[in-house]
Amino acid sequence: MQSIPVDTARLGVLRCAIAPEAKISNSETQEVKKDRDGNTIYTVAVTVRQDRRRISVIEIAVAGEPKGIEEGQIVKVTGLVAFAWSMGDRHGISFRADAVTPVPGAAAQVKGGGA
Repeated sequence: MQSIPVDTARLGVLRCAIAPEAKISNSETQEVKKDRDGNTIYTVAVTVRQDRRRISVIEIAVAGEPKGIEEGQIVKVTGLVAFAWSMGDRHGISFRADAVTPVPGAAAQVKGGGA
C-alpha cells in the first residue's frame, strides 16, 4: 500500500465534524486498535471544503488521543497521508496523520444555534 502525502494548505479550512473516538478493531469484542508501539489509534472526522466546492468529510486516523478538540473546532492536521486500499470488491482511500490539533483562538461553532 503506497502512502501519498497530502498538502493540507490546499484543503482550505479543516473543521472537526466528529470529536476523536478510539478506533475499534473488533466490533464483537470492542477491542481497541493499537499501533505497533501500543498507542491507541483514534479517528477524527474532519470537514474539508476547497475553493467553494461541496464539503467532504474525511476520517483521519492518528496514534494517541488528540487533546482539546471539540466538534466544530477548526483544526490543524500535520503529516497527512492518504492510502488507496482494496479488499475483494471493496475499495477506498484511508487517511492517517501524525497529529490533529486545535487551532489556537479558533472557537468551535455553536451547535443548534437558532435565531
